[in-house]
Amino acid sequence: MVTLTRIAGELNGLRAAVRAGLIGAMPPRALAAAARALRAYGPLGAATTLPALRFPDRTALVDERGALTFAELERRCNALANAWRARGVGPGDTVGILCRNHRGLLEAMSAAAKTGASVLFLNTDFAAPQLRDAADREGVTVLVHDEEFAPVAGTLDLPRHVAWSDAGDSGLDALIAGADPAPPPAPSRHGAMVILTSGTSGRPRGAPRSQSPSMALPGGILSKVPLRSGDAVFVGPPLFHGLGLTAAVLALGLGATVVLRRRFDAAAVLDALAEHRCAALIVVPVMLNRLLALDPPALPRLRIVLTGGARLEADLSRRAMKALGPKLYNFYGSTEASCITIATPADLLRAPGCAGRPPAGTVVRILDDRDRPVPAGVTGRVFVDSPARFGGYSGGGGKADVGGLMEVGDVGRLDAAGRLLVDGRADDMIVSGGENVYPGEVEDLLAAHPAITEAAVAAVPDAEFGQRLRAFVVADGDLAEDAVKAHVAANLARYKVPRDVVFLDALPRNPTGKVLKHELPDG
Repeated sequence: MVTLTRIAGELNGLRAAVRAGLIGAMPPRALAAAARALRAYGPLGAATTLPALRFPDRTALVDERGALTFAELERRCNALANAWRARGVGPGDTVGILCRNHRGLLEAMSAAAKTGASVLFLNTDFAAPQLRDAADREGVTVLVHDEEFAPVAGTLDLPRHVAWSDAGDSGLDALIAGADPAPPPAPSRHGAMVILTSGTSGRPRGAPRSQSPSMALPGGILSKVPLRSGDAVFVGPPLFHGLGLTAAVLALGLGATVVLRRRFDAAAVLDALAEHRCAALIVVPVMLNRLLALDPPALPRLRIVLTGGARLEADLSRRAMKALGPKLYNFYGSTEASCITIATPADLLRAPGCAGRPPAGTVVRILDDRDRPVPAGVTGRVFVDSPARFGGYSGGGGKADVGGLMEVGDVGRLDAAGRLLVDGRADDMIVSGGENVYPGEVEDLLAAHPAITEAAVAAVPDAEFGQRLRAFVVADGDLAEDAVKAHVAANLARYKVPRDVVFLDALPRNPTGKVLKHELPDG
């Protein structure tokens, strides 16, 4: 059954890849060069080579420093790889990348893969102890970082290269300028790609993946999201995160133009969408919320708004569809499983905020606490088998497995149409007076209140009930605690009404928009 599912995933992915232009006709010489590059460098190293062979003069990337064609980007990646090879970087090494969204991150990624080194994507919010911990645990031997992170990066005793300097050319630029831009020789083996978990429920852990030539993941996304070759795609989420990185690499492979900004500014993003005539916008929900707050103008070229990386609330889903039209897609995945489900605009019209359905080749099941399947509409633990799931954490261990299905760590339910609705993290579930409460349901309701900008719900100890709900609310104007409680009481069961309401100026979030509940105030 698993074999048939995987075969179906590959065939579905192949068809979608051809339809989108990820795979297309090439002259025999270019086709042979593409095959050599894939064999030599793997998909990550060849991510810049393949579009350079097909579309050398097409714009590959636009950031604050301007534009690069695919041919220019590929020459820079080759030169950097050759410069690193001359310094002994190769198989067995790990290049850590601590960068915001700009050309230097993608150049370092491709160049490192071309040498056979592994690539580790590091969270730009890391303090020095977190960076040291991740670098030591993942075996980083070379660090690429932006100039602004020099105080943190300087605590590591290893070779370092600055990828972005506000003053002009960087250390990475100097390496590139002084090296041969010809394709480097094939390394003896391919390195891994390592993305760190978000760390919202503990210490970030490395989730390495080998470089698979499978078409199931890129094609599965393209079967749901109509990205096309030649589109311009604005990628807002950090490229060190799975959603941002997947979107950028997929766009490069399509021969699409990747539009980047080092920091997310809603007004500047709207300007960039218009200036570059973007067909697609990739954001996390908090970014989408900020864009909608500006009452965005009509963007006739924009066909796709893909959100992910954090839970999409039903109210935000409705508002986005009303403001932008039926262009919203919701990507649900995890660092360990990659893409799990995607909701299309049709899904979101019928079930606002849902996570959608899995692409071919991916299986999703909802199991109870005794690992038994539950009926449609019943909440349980989310399990998945996907073609891009990881094989275990860098330091050992993995996720729970039941019958070949991996536990995601979320709770949710499937509706009658097979759409997944995610209620939140399994470890966020609150037991209050013997009743199970999932914060996501209460958070959705609070977010829909016209005077509430954003909200989070967490558990606090209670002498009588064991735990009770506390709501953390960012209000737009005057709002009383009693009004918040009354709003919940009018719509949900009594045991779901928060006992406390704390008003904040903003919720603590990580760079991908997830609320850091461990940083919410205790009192």
